[in-house]
Amino acid sequence: MALATGTKAPAFTLKSKNAEGLQDISLGDHLGKQKTVLLFFPLAFTSVCMKEMCDVSSSLASYSDLNAVVYGISVDSPFAQEQMAKVDGLKFPLLSDFNKDVSAAYDVLYADLLGFKGVSKRSAFVIDEDGVIIYSESAEDPHDLPNFDAIKAALKG
Repeated sequence: MALATGTKAPAFTLKSKNAEGLQDISLGDHLGKQKTVLLFFPLAFTSVCMKEMCDVSSSLASYSDLNAVVYGISVDSPFAQEQMAKVDGLKFPLLSDFNKDVSAAYDVLYADLLGFKGVSKRSAFVIDEDGVIIYSESAEDPHDLPNFDAIKAALKG
């Protein structure tokens, strides 16, 4: 079961890859400044994951208007994620949880998905400026998209 609202969000630093190279991105980068939306997704280049990330990218301004930063997280390598971001024209960072530590800390790993062990569940977390989870959602069915209206409602407070 995914971490519940009211829980202190586990700190992390993950890799993101873009034209400038590999970057470390930490949850702590935004504490005290902005809310953070974490969108865990199963696998790069799969149809539902691409739809989810594209939908979020096309509405990124609405998250910015709510003083929030958005990250997509999967267990794919940062190099595969970079290609997905290029192909889909994503305007926000994808973070590689290749070692599965962050997905495990947030308790959003499938034991088995299509024969693959340790794939991130499609999940959403909103973390406030103090590092507390104020919205938590995790889908057992990887085809179920997060409730983006509920995510935005949590951001509005």
